Amino acid sequence: MSEKFTVGQIVEGKVTGVQSYGAFVALDNEVQGLVHISEVTHGFVKDINEFLSVGDDVKVKILSVDETNNKYALSIRATEEAPKQEAKPQSKPKQQVKTQKEETGFNTLKDKLNEWIEQSEERSKSFHK
Repeated sequence: MSEKFTVGQIVEGKVTGVQSYGAFVALDNEVQGLVHISEVTHGFVKDINEFLSVGDDVKVKILSVDETNNKYALSIRATEEAPKQEAKPQSKPKQQVKTQKEETGFNTLKDKLNEWIEQSEERSKSFHK
């Protein structure tokens, strides 16, 4: 394991391989790390080949080091300034429209039960006449 690379350090490297999930970058003759596709640039990357090719010189930040497995997680995105977010126009607050039911509220079943029983009795009386 190389002692000269530490987490947080920004170094120059060379792309040695490109896969659909990321790019392998050699930091020196002994150390190679992976730039995951999500760490290539700000924003969504559908095809990593549109951004990187074998032989490209890149500036990377070391995100983590797994000394046991000799793996380096690298980021190109972390070396770039994030694009400024365009200010979204503020939408007007939606007007609340009250309906008849909202103003009177919901009657509970208990309150309505007696009314329904009376209506039912009246209907059955008129039906049986």
